[in-house]
Amino acid sequence: MKKILFALVIASGLTQTTQAQVGCDMMSLIVNVSDTDMVKLYHPGNYLTSPQNENVIVWEITDMQGNLIAEDTLINNSDFLFYHNTPLTDTMNVFALLTNASAGVACVIYDQLYWKVTQPVPGFFYGYWTLHGNIAGNLGIDDIEPTTASVYPNPSNDLVNISLDKGELLKIELYSMTGRLLFKKDVNSSSYALNIGDYPSGAYLVRVFNQNNDVTNIKILKK
Repeated sequence: MKKILFALVIASGLTQTTQAQVGCDMMSLIVNVSDTDMVKLYHPGNYLTSPQNENVIVWEITDMQGNLIAEDTLINNSDFLFYHNTPLTDTMNVFALLTNASAGVACVIYDQLYWKVTQPVPGFFYGYWTLHGNIAGNLGIDDIEPTTASVYPNPSNDLVNISLDKGELLKIELYSMTGRLLFKKDVNSSSYALNIGDYPSGAYLVRVFNQNNDVTNIKILKK
């Protein structure tokens, strides 16, 4: 099973907003319907978090080699439907980032899809895509500190230097806290200087991938 590295610290009171939001640990993905080449995922966060029209969910599905299968950014929508040609013997990685600026909520879910075959009655076999069950957990990301990656200076006005404690960088992604992908680059080097000078002041989420496609999530601040 692919090991997923975390740099996430759960901050007390992340979802204790005036709207009494449900915590990130209460959210689990569900496979609504699937076929050999299709999966429809359901994210309960859109229903559990208000105001719903400000819920943004960033979806990303990859194979075990890190190749992109499907991605989308959905607003006020719990369902993510995608088609694929993944062999039934393979596993797909699922990443879902839910943010709601007004509610002060940011939740990351990692999981894995695999093909399961059951025999409900003797001689009849039934297969479907199912989830391991949030193998990496549901975590709030109000305050994130780097543990497997070095990021400095943070906060910064312009350049943020990123390197891994072990291994080399494969890819870097920068997201706004509303879930919008702002920047994506294949790196393949020991370090990278990320320029955030053109972005407004505030918090951002950086996803750092190593050569094994393990991912570390880091919160950075633009002065």
